[in-house]
Amino acid sequence: MGHRLSKIYTRTGDKGTTGLGDGSRVSKDDSRVDAYGETDELNSVIGLLLCEPLSDQLQTWLSEIQHDLFDVGAELCIPGHVVIKQEA
Repeated sequence: MGHRLSKIYTRTGDKGTTGLGDGSRVSKDDSRVDAYGETDELNSVIGLLLCEPLSDQLQTWLSEIQHDLFDVGAELCIPGHVVIKQEA
């Protein structure tokens, strides 16, 4: 299965809350929001690294990490949603 992002946009005014992927709302200073913000920031840094000349092996590794971080972000954004499974 390929990786894809759906549309990401804002529809509501600023009342100190933000919407999660399941439609529920939490405070903008909720630890869940902080966690997926940090995850997005790390993903951005990896994206910048991928703009540099790197070995094929390192590019592949960083790209895989980026996809994993998108999965982590999905789990953080949607309470109860499980994308990442422990490997045996």
